[in-house]
Amino acid sequence: MRVTTPFKLISFLLFAVYLTSLQAYARSEGELSAGMVNPGHEEHPAWFKVSFLDLFEDIEDAADNGKRLLVYYYQDGCPYCKKLLQENFSQREISDKTKKYFDVVSINLWGDKEVTVGDKTYTEKEFAEALKVQYTPTLLFFNENNKIAFRANGYYPPEKFSALLDYIGNKQEAKISYQDYMEKVNPQASTGRLHDDINSIASITDLSRSDKPLLVMFEQKKCNTCDELHLDILKRKESVELLSRFNVAVVDMWSSQVVITPSGKKMKLRDWAKKMDVKYVPSLVFFSDKGDEVFRSDAYLKAFHTQSVMDYVSTGAYKTQSNFQRYIDERADHLREQGIEVDLMK
Repeated sequence: MRVTTPFKLISFLLFAVYLTSLQAYARSEGELSAGMVNPGHEEHPAWFKVSFLDLFEDIEDAADNGKRLLVYYYQDGCPYCKKLLQENFSQREISDKTKKYFDVVSINLWGDKEVTVGDKTYTEKEFAEALKVQYTPTLLFFNENNKIAFRANGYYPPEKFSALLDYIGNKQEAKISYQDYMEKVNPQASTGRLHDDINSIASITDLSRSDKPLLVMFEQKKCNTCDELHLDILKRKESVELLSRFNVAVVDMWSSQVVITPSGKKMKLRDWAKKMDVKYVPSLVFFSDKGDEVFRSDAYLKAFHTQSVMDYVSTGAYKTQSNFQRYIDERADHLREQGIEVDLMK
């Protein structure tokens, strides 16, 4: 375990004393001034690690205690971060499992604190850009060799999240792929059917021919989040209009059916899903007319974010605005200016 330098320790203690006195003063005034606290901020669990954001040092500290490092990228006002904190970590089984397997360090998507990774230094937001973090929460699970063992883009519901903690916490990634592991444990109830009635591609076996942008939905028959997507979100009026902009193919990620992929290669769907590193179902993967992947949504999303993903790709906005979070904010503001109510969690 590395020894924290006296300068760092003293700096941290001085900052803690300053923050405590500032909060005491604010309480004596009745409330914090408007500029001191971001609206929508959610308190993180007290058991999250207090870190100087030297990630290699945090990885080593975790390993010394038989754990791994979990980096949690968040932003204030993020409804999915709130779900992670209030619905996942509020469950004792999940919080106990997380504390058993991981040291959790939080990083602000838009923050300016210094993050040290080996001999490189970033601000929090620069590190997010370097990692192409597009969603919050994004969870980065590091192994003992300073490498990312698994990356979860976006919110995972409690059942899937708990299974993921077991998978990484027990170091199963060296023994079995995440896809095969999840097929084995399958921790969810569902309708048990593939929702391929919305397919609009000319041929499901040849995905290389598309006269529109192509949307491939990697799903499975036992998938309650797939049920919610198809039985609710994609039936809404705006979703139907947005879907019409694409050729759509809903595929079973475990199928042995042979298809021609958008890039022109022939392979089984299950092999293609593994090659594409599809970890979450449903995963919505968007392709250009040249067969290149341009964007994917591989996390639990409600209607507004699902629709925003389709709009982001179909309008070509991804070509000029590389930051999906900024696009989301701009789209929400534009809709509100038109008098359209924006509810992120409906």
